[in-house]
Amino acid sequence: MPMSLLFVCVMEREPTTVAQVLKDKIWRGSMSEEYDAQVGHRTWDFVPPNPSQNVISCRWIFKLKFLRNGTVNRHKSRLVAKGYNQEDWPILQLDVNNAFLQGTLNEEVYMQQPPGFVDKDRPDYVCKLNKAIYGLKQAPCAWYLELKEYLLVSGFANSLADASLFIYRHRRSFLYVLIYVDDIIVTGTDSALIHQFVTALANRFSIKDPTELSYFLGVEATRTAKGLHLM
Repeated sequence: MPMSLLFVCVMEREPTTVAQVLKDKIWRGSMSEEYDAQVGHRTWDFVPPNPSQNVISCRWIFKLKFLRNGTVNRHKSRLVAKGYNQEDWPILQLDVNNAFLQGTLNEEVYMQQPPGFVDKDRPDYVCKLNKAIYGLKQAPCAWYLELKEYLLVSGFANSLADASLFIYRHRRSFLYVLIYVDDIIVTGTDSALIHQFVTALANRFSIKDPTELSYFLGVEATRTAKGLHLM
């Protein structure tokens, strides 16, 4: 009988640790290629560490790419961030009751007495408005200025990039308030600080109970285990 030849095919396995990769010249070259690409695209800049930074970790993923005949075509190394370590900030949506009625007017505006509620003793009198009222051209601006003044006195700073965004910093915590007419979004790094601010805001203005962000400016927000999805 002719001697049969026994061919032993040893399947190359994908490494699971950096320590394994560093022992293999081909995998080391693959990892260096990925790192050089990230540096070439300026994916990051090195900066000094700071206690206020939320630093997420990263890891390497190693994958073998095969041709149709089953032979190895490429050793692929990819650097990925552990995004699941990122903290999801709570995002609350506040609805202000009669927002325009809470804005103080800085100019004299007079209005007729409301139909059906004319004072019988002074039917010829008119109403000198102290607060803005719906339909008044000055109403949106008066409400915004009223709320803006409150936020600035409370320690917030108005964003230079967006006049509707206000930022508050307390030690290592940040609080962000976004305003669109009578809709307000509040988020930040400290849940206790958010609760404290919402309580103070409710004591100053009439607002409805805060809810999780669900719909804002035509965008639907849905929170899942993987994060916040905007549609």
